[in-house]
Formats: sequence, structure tokens, C-alpha cells
Amino acid sequence: MTISAVQSGLARVQAAMARGHARVTGSALGPHQTAVVRIGFSFTWLLFLVREWPHRRELYGPDGPWNWDMARRLIDGNHAFTALMWSDSGLWFETVYALALVSALLLLLGWRTRTMSVLFMLGVLSLQNRSIFLGDGGDNLIHLMSIYLVLTRCGQVWSLDARRAARRPDDGPKPPRDTTGIVLWSVLGLALAWVQLFSDAGLSLIADGPLPGLGWATVLWGLWLVQGGWWLARRHAPGEPRTVLDMLANLAHNGALVVIMGEVCLLYASAGWYKVQGSRWQDGTALYYPLHLDYFSPWPSLADALASSGTLVMLLTYGTVIVQVAFPFTLLNRRAKNVMLVLLMLEHIGIAVALGLPFFSLAAIAADAVFLPTAFLLWTGRKATRARDRLAASAVRLPKQRAVEDDEEPAPTLTG
Repeated sequence: MTISAVQSGLARVQAAMARGHARVTGSALGPHQTAVVRIGFSFTWLLFLVREWPHRRELYGPDGPWNWDMARRLIDGNHAFTALMWSDSGLWFETVYALALVSALLLLLGWRTRTMSVLFMLGVLSLQNRSIFLGDGGDNLIHLMSIYLVLTRCGQVWSLDARRAARRPDDGPKPPRDTTGIVLWSVLGLALAWVQLFSDAGLSLIADGPLPGLGWATVLWGLWLVQGGWWLARRHAPGEPRTVLDMLANLAHNGALVVIMGEVCLLYASAGWYKVQGSRWQDGTALYYPLHLDYFSPWPSLADALASSGTLVMLLTYGTVIVQVAFPFTLLNRRAKNVMLVLLMLEHIGIAVALGLPFFSLAAIAADAVFLPTAFLLWTGRKATRARDRLAASAVRLPKQRAVEDDEEPAPTLTG
């Protein structure tokens, strides 16, 4: 091999690295995929909170068997974050639950997604860590994804933020003042200062946080300062400082997107390989047993019909294992990946219907959506937009038609 060949190879490697660096730092990849993940998980959590509204005090509040003192002792041991431990007041519990509902709804709509993603995370952690024995696999997914969504730019499309940005004039020397954002940032800063100084929250700067040596006080104050710094750079330093912050935000987004995809692959790989080791999965009868548990049989007649066919039970059991084990490897081939995505989503729909686990299935489907092809998402978005426009047009036209009909002279009848 000659020196020129080596130099040519090194040049190609350097060019590829430069292109990769420009792509990773120059844009937030997968905007539609992250938007679907945002919509899916916020919708799942919102639906769960609404569904459990009549039982909220028994599940997470003062009327539950896992009372405040027991939860306090557990939190003192595992140092998990939950705002519900800041006070044992019933009013405080209702406030936190209501804020969790509102933040999930606003994140679903994409209003102030940077702020709402943080509040959404705090709501999820506060309720789930208050009563950790109530969760299942779907709750674990929501728990993890709520943290990852904070680092993503998940409001670039299909959000109120995106619509506001599209309507914003770009010909001025400065962006609009954004009074709503300033007020929201100030109120949250005052609330965080009050919690830090005058409550029993005990937020530490260097301990008991999401990472070793990083406390929740550092995380929350850091996110608050980043929001303020972003506004200042965008309004008063639109040149290089804005470019650098944009690159850092893109880097954080793309890193979080890789982590989300890795989390989904790890979920299916670990679930599939653990199933392979089970004797009931090996002999093809694993699905038979949950179908005969009252807790997992919302439709007894459907469960009996499925369990009555040994061949169907065997095919579904083996098919579940094969799909879960094979999915991470199919990412190397786009067509195979899309087929596996369809099978996985059908599997979760079957779990929701046959086993009565709708929230687990919704969370899993929302996580799977990160791998959906962009062309399919764009096609779905166009269809949804057309349907929305038709509904809006019919809503405007019908009142006018009624007014015209009221003004018209009634037609004569046989009786005059």
C-alpha cells in the first residue's frame, strides 16, 4: 500500500467525520419521531391520570394503604425525587396531581415544550416515586422517557410552538419580546426559590440527584438558567452565541434520541432473551396461563376462545419471542424493521385487548414510534391536516347554512 493510498483513505475518513459532525450539531434529527414520542407518552400519562382521578387519593394520596409516613421512610432510604413528600397536606397532593394533569395536556399540545417537558418529568417522578409498588412495565417506560424528553427538541413539528414560530415574522432585527415566556420563567424561578428556601424539600446541589454528584437543585436551577440564557442569546446575541447554543441543543437532542432508541432495543432484547430461558416459553404454552387469570381477563369469552386453540397459543407464544429477539437486528434493514414494527404494535394492541393492559401497550407503542419511517409520519400528518381542515370548514359552513335557511320563506304545503 502506497503512501498516497493511505493519505487518500485518511482524507475520506476525515471528510466523513466532518460530515457526521456537521449533521449531528447542525440539526435536530428525527423531529417527527420525537414529536410522536412526545405526543404518545404525554397522551398515555394524561389518559392514565384522568382514568384514575376517582381513585387518586387511594393510589398516591393520603387515603392509600401506603401512607405518607411509610413513603417517607422509603424515600429517606432510596433518595428518589417526589414533590409529594414536601408536605403531607391533602391540598398539596391535589395541587401536584392537578399540575401533573395540566403539564401532560400542555406537553401533548406542544405549548412551551421546553418548560412543559420539565414539569411533565417532575409530575411523573412525583407520583410514581410516591407509590412505587403500583407500577408496571408501562410506568417504567414513562418514567424513563419523561427524563429523556427534557433533553430533546420535541416541539419542532406538530405543536403549538411550531405554529407560533411559523407565524412569527422573520424580517425584524430582534425576535418578539415573548411576554408569556418571561412571565412563566419568572414564576417558575420564584416557585423554585421558595421550595429551596422555605420548604422541607431538602433539594441538594451535589447529592440525591439523577446522576452521582449531581443533585436535583443543580438540575432544576441549571435548566432554569439555560432557559433564561437561551432567551438572552436569542434576543440580544443572535450571532455566534446563538449558533453555539443551537449546536449544543442539537447535540443534546441527538444524544437523547440515540439513548431512546437504545432503550427500546434493550427493552425488547432483554425481554426476548429472558423469555427464551423460561420453560413455558420453550414449550409454547406461556400465553395460556395469563389468559386464565381473572386479573388479566377483561373479556373472559375472548380469553377462553384464544386458549381453546393449542395451535394458536403455540404460534402466539413463539411469535412473541421471535419478534422481540429479532427486532434489534432488523434495524440493519429498513424493510425488515418496518415489518417488525407492525408486528410489535399488533402484539401490544393484542395485549391491551386480551390482557387488559391498555396503558402498558400505549407506552410501548409510543416508544416503538421512534423507529417509524419519516415518509409514513409525513403522510399521516398530511392526512390529519386535511381531516382537521375539513372539520373546520364544515363547522364554519353549517351555521351559515342554518342562517340562510332561517331567512328563506317556508315552502307552501297542502294545508297552506
